[in-house]
Amino acid sequence: MARPVTLFSGQWTDLPFEKFCEKAKSFGYEGVEIACWGDHLNLKMAATDPAYAEERKNILKNNGLKALAIAAHSIGKCVGENGNPRLNEFAPANLAGKPEEIRKWAIQEMKYAAAAAKNLGVKIVTGFMGSPIWEYWYSYPQVTEQVIDEGYKKIVSLWSPIFDDFDKSGIKFALEVHPTDIAFDYYSAERLLKEFKSRKTLGFNLDPSHLIWQGVNPSFFIRDFSSKIVHVHIKDTAVTLDGKAGILGSYLAFGDVRRGWNFRLPGHGDVDFENLIRELNAINYKGPLSVEFKDTGMNREIGAKEAYEFTKSINFSPTDVADDGKPEA
Repeated sequence: MARPVTLFSGQWTDLPFEKFCEKAKSFGYEGVEIACWGDHLNLKMAATDPAYAEERKNILKNNGLKALAIAAHSIGKCVGENGNPRLNEFAPANLAGKPEEIRKWAIQEMKYAAAAAKNLGVKIVTGFMGSPIWEYWYSYPQVTEQVIDEGYKKIVSLWSPIFDDFDKSGIKFALEVHPTDIAFDYYSAERLLKEFKSRKTLGFNLDPSHLIWQGVNPSFFIRDFSSKIVHVHIKDTAVTLDGKAGILGSYLAFGDVRRGWNFRLPGHGDVDFENLIRELNAINYKGPLSVEFKDTGMNREIGAKEAYEFTKSINFSPTDVADDGKPEA
């Protein structure tokens, strides 16, 4: 089972796409998950301009890489939020302070994402969906079940027309289950699937780093949502609760050593990656293992190379020989 090991370009968009591809190849990666910010990918152009799409493909080809996913996290986040001012940095500057205009722009961009993926020969778009109810995760002042119901219904209403375009293009959307989004843990993800009636277009991008610090076991997520795991991030988290800091972060910036948890390079945190691979083997997952580099305590080039080597070392296949030594039927 030769799962491709890819590098997510989201933490490298300060570099031109061509330069990023050169580096990714030099580190050993076989492919990339292309972020649609910086100059790495313009969704509208990739969707509507064949010459632009061909130019992106040529950059990849010239560096011996394949594009196996498009990442639309920041844009997808803008679809489902309720006037969050922090989204201004994700949208065009002329839309700042205009939440409904930002939403309208984001919906169109996500539709472009489906066409862009098709033009690039990519089958998966990863990302977020946003959430109109994240601020209510702690029920004080008390939150009624009706408020939560309406939040999920709003997400279904906003994203169903987008998924119609994904269906037409034959593309799957892989939601990264992540705090601040509509699905952030096991039960919120389970509910989202039910609200969408297990729509085939909607799958998950499994990122264990966001589950482990919440106390969610990635193994249960893989087993119970096996048919929905369409993309995987290789990213780690170290939980360092010391009696002072809690899991809510204490308003301390990522990387601050006083925090109760921080992202780490794969193999340097608390994710059991060997078991993760065993679980993925059990569901016959053959998609990308995409390294997302987030470790403020390590040089990213050294880290990206080490992460590739680590991921290759754990990317083992299940046996094809039964316990009695005979080939499995």
